[in-house]
Amino acid sequence: MLGLAERVAESGDVLNVAECLEVEKGSGGNIRSLLAMPIRNRHYQIIGVANIINKLNSLPFDENDEQLFEAFSIFCGLGIHNTLMYSEVEKAMARQKVAIEVLSYHATASNKEVEALLDRPVPCADELNLYSLTFDDFSLESDEMLLAAVSMFLDLGLVKKFSIEKETLYRFLITVKRNYRDVPYHNWRHAFNVAQVMFAILMGCEMKGTFSDLEVLGMFVGCLCHDLDHRGTNNAFQEKTGSALVLLYGTTNTMEHHHFNHAVMILSSESHNIFSGLSPENYSKVMKVLKHSILATDLSVYFQLRPSFFSLVENRQYSWGLEEHRELLRSMLMTASDIAASSKPWHVQQRVARLVTAEFIVQGDKERQELNIEPQALMDRERQHELPQLQIRWIADICLPLYKSLGQMNPKLNVMTEGALDNMAHWSNLASDASNHSDQSDVEPA
Repeated sequence: MLGLAERVAESGDVLNVAECLEVEKGSGGNIRSLLAMPIRNRHYQIIGVANIINKLNSLPFDENDEQLFEAFSIFCGLGIHNTLMYSEVEKAMARQKVAIEVLSYHATASNKEVEALLDRPVPCADELNLYSLTFDDFSLESDEMLLAAVSMFLDLGLVKKFSIEKETLYRFLITVKRNYRDVPYHNWRHAFNVAQVMFAILMGCEMKGTFSDLEVLGMFVGCLCHDLDHRGTNNAFQEKTGSALVLLYGTTNTMEHHHFNHAVMILSSESHNIFSGLSPENYSKVMKVLKHSILATDLSVYFQLRPSFFSLVENRQYSWGLEEHRELLRSMLMTASDIAASSKPWHVQQRVARLVTAEFIVQGDKERQELNIEPQALMDRERQHELPQLQIRWIADICLPLYKSLGQMNPKLNVMTEGALDNMAHWSNLASDASNHSDQSDVEPA
């Protein structure tokens, strides 16, 4: 039957066969008669083939049958076309809805804000401890982080190398800051802290020379933009609710695609394009690195790539001169920077863990109330007492394998492993205390 359908699709002719036994011996069915005709869209392009077999009265299909079937095939063509059109309209509406949400919540930097920041001195990155992997994530105020970001741009040599205008850089950073929502964790502070870790890895751990200047630019900007317009809910939640973001970007790396597109929107805004000094070829390259960097922060990408990276490091088979090896390393460094809070000093890590939990619990409440489903343990308001055990598993399963592999590659990165192990010990003590308290409360009074 497939051969006949292909023939109709190629020729566009109606095929009415009174006796098909010889044609379709291999089909396994007793085909006495067949009528096939092309299905066309509104542009008269063939988009399929419809066929019917074995007329009930055992007679061949006649001219009247052809006319009726032609009407049916026209109906099929219109139905398929309308379905495709509806899908496009639905996607366009989703795109519009997302854009309206973004525009209603955010705004670009005002001239007054830019001028005020330009008047302030840029601090020394070293004095702020920005070269250190043990930097205190809560040591700077919101606007101080803007100036610290400028300081890192300068020390990385990006401003001079790519002729980034000072006012454009300041405007870009202020707008990026404003385009983070006021959620407990995935906010401007988190974005800055991720960028700071990347800066410490590149400069403090002397890995900048491993990459081209364009790669450094793409990664660093990627860190600052990697969670733009985060709503405090994850990819799974977007899929469960069938949000406009899922309709627009699909179910793979949903939020990360949105973060990247939001970054592109900012870069495309007037007086915001810090890449404007690049040639068309280099602009294309840095945008590719930027997208790759942001998408790499989806943990599903990390899980997919880490076996290859761990194997390269374990067997000392890596060669950073190879683009595919550097691309893999960039992905791992983006993840390491994104989850670096688990390696920070205890007072920082504990505070971050509670902020993440606060954000997760809001999502858990929505899942229970709006979707009528039970949330995961880490998002369940009623299971907050399990935080120590959840943190231990998070560090052991997600963070430590990566930290150890990076430390094996570059011993200066072992600070992350040491910090994570120290935090695990603290969480273990809290878990033991909670367990002992629970045991004591279970004892009946004498």
